[in-house]
Amino acid sequence: MTISQTLLERVLSRPFKYLDQVNSTNDTAKAWLAAGAPEGAVVIAGAQTRGRGRHGRSWHTPPDAALALSLILKPPEAFLPRLNMVAALSVYDLARKCGCKNVAIKWPNDILVDGKKASGVLTETVWEGGDSVGAIVGIGVNVRIDFEGSALSVTAISLEDVVERRLDRVQLTEFLLSRFDYWYRRIATPTVFREWRARLVTLNQTIAIDEVKGVAFDVTAEGALLIRDANGRVHQAQAGDPVVMTEERVR
Repeated sequence: MTISQTLLERVLSRPFKYLDQVNSTNDTAKAWLAAGAPEGAVVIAGAQTRGRGRHGRSWHTPPDAALALSLILKPPEAFLPRLNMVAALSVYDLARKCGCKNVAIKWPNDILVDGKKASGVLTETVWEGGDSVGAIVGIGVNVRIDFEGSALSVTAISLEDVVERRLDRVQLTEFLLSRFDYWYRRIATPTVFREWRARLVTLNQTIAIDEVKGVAFDVTAEGALLIRDANGRVHQAQAGDPVVMTEERVR
């Protein structure tokens, strides 16, 4: 089903803005935050032309093919790093709800289905005078994007390719936001970290980050990845660092 303002009004009770097409839902959400948007408000787009992923990558959302939304949040600064965990757990739940079996989280917040990326998250904090005035959590989910024949076919996947049936994007949006609310209410509890860590496929993998190569053996409560190199030195990677997983896995 095509997403529309009318259909979303039937299922969402939170403040939201729906746009048929937007450059970036995160940018639109930032402007709404500056104008006084309440916490929990969300920007939803039918198509996104200049969406952003981590590390400056583009995230294109074709019409009627994906979910593209950005939530406006105002958590305590101490829990800002956990927004990645909340978002990842929400999309994980969505993929499982759709019927995907082989679902995992690649640190810090990519959702992998059958080993390929089905979703991306971009969290941005808005600062004013050294204080956080809010955060934007942008989520993109591949629902029916056709990657066949493109370079992305090796690394990306859509949910409908896995479950082999048509999915209702309005229902997906409602479920995703309900799961986000569920995990966000628990952001200050050990549950969020514990459940996020348990779903990480990155742990016990040999990975490379910049000049560092080693085994990702654990994560901190703030979401940093701990890597032990061949000399036994421990390095800490933050959510913004680009990670490459190799084929090696520690048994």
